[in-house]
Amino acid sequence: MEPAKNWYAVYTHARWEKKVADLLTRKKIENYCPLNRVERQWSDRKKIIHEPLFTCYVFVRLTNKERIPVLQTEGVLNYVSCMGKPAVIRDSEIDLIKNFLIDHINVRLEKFDVSINDTIRVKYGIFIEQEGKVIEVLDKTVRVLLPSLGYIMVAELPKSHIEVVKSKR
Repeated sequence: MEPAKNWYAVYTHARWEKKVADLLTRKKIENYCPLNRVERQWSDRKKIIHEPLFTCYVFVRLTNKERIPVLQTEGVLNYVSCMGKPAVIRDSEIDLIKNFLIDHINVRLEKFDVSINDTIRVKYGIFIEQEGKVIEVLDKTVRVLLPSLGYIMVAELPKSHIEVVKSKR
């Protein structure tokens, strides 16, 4: 039986995300560097560029035994830790990031340090049946929480596409 593989996040040097992902791929280490499609305006044209969504982070999927070669990769500083151990990121959260980036451009991240209120479930669209915690709802903007990463992704989602599963009121 093959040992279980988990997703972890590693810190990288600033602006080394793509390079680290390439070096990990060359070492045959499964990795994911989420790239955000961003529209940039130059004086004569607009262009879509791909830049890392999470600055100084690359995700790796591996077993406990495979963790050392990642740290020996140029540009990798350390694992993102929780209580002294590398923090495990759920597969569903990596899938959520991948699907989110397929459907949206100009995604922005916001760090959050707030209390969580209602638990919601998405009724329609790409996030159907996904449950999450409501951070804020203004007009059409719903903030989706990625708890083990400590970030929220912001995208416009009609209020009619969500339902309250559990109210904290």
